[in-house]
Amino acid sequence: MQRLNLPTYSFNIKSLDKGKQIFDICRKKWVTLTPEEWVRQHLLHYFTSELDYPAGLVAIELSIRINGLNRRCDMIVFNRRGIPVMIVECKAPEVALEQKVFDQVAAYNLDFQVPYLLISNGKKHFCALLDQSGKSYKFLDNFPDYSALDSHS
Repeated sequence: MQRLNLPTYSFNIKSLDKGKQIFDICRKKWVTLTPEEWVRQHLLHYFTSELDYPAGLVAIELSIRINGLNRRCDMIVFNRRGIPVMIVECKAPEVALEQKVFDQVAAYNLDFQVPYLLISNGKKHFCALLDQSGKSYKFLDNFPDYSALDSHS
């Protein structure tokens, strides 16, 4: 797998006849190791080990319905009161982070109304903080630590 613009971690990876699998610490199960999953697992480990996100308050591939269609959010982070505060959309490293990727995560936010939206392909990351109206945002220089997320209600 490619080197990403995130710290390296010691992952549990196993090889099977059908390919490699990586152990997901949130879902507590082995999942197929795709390039997108590689990015998701790096972000997950970065969030939990460096930014103090509680693994129990991170949902991976949460099913939602948008305009009558079933979709899955790559990652949703909840505050300690169980309120969603950040949606994360992961792409494979070779996928460009264009406007349509940000539009995708913004569409997921129609249901959740979270203050933080994050898109990443592992090489580049864009994290936006939305104002209370949800109509304007500013891009952050860094990922928010969990205390910033937990302060939102």
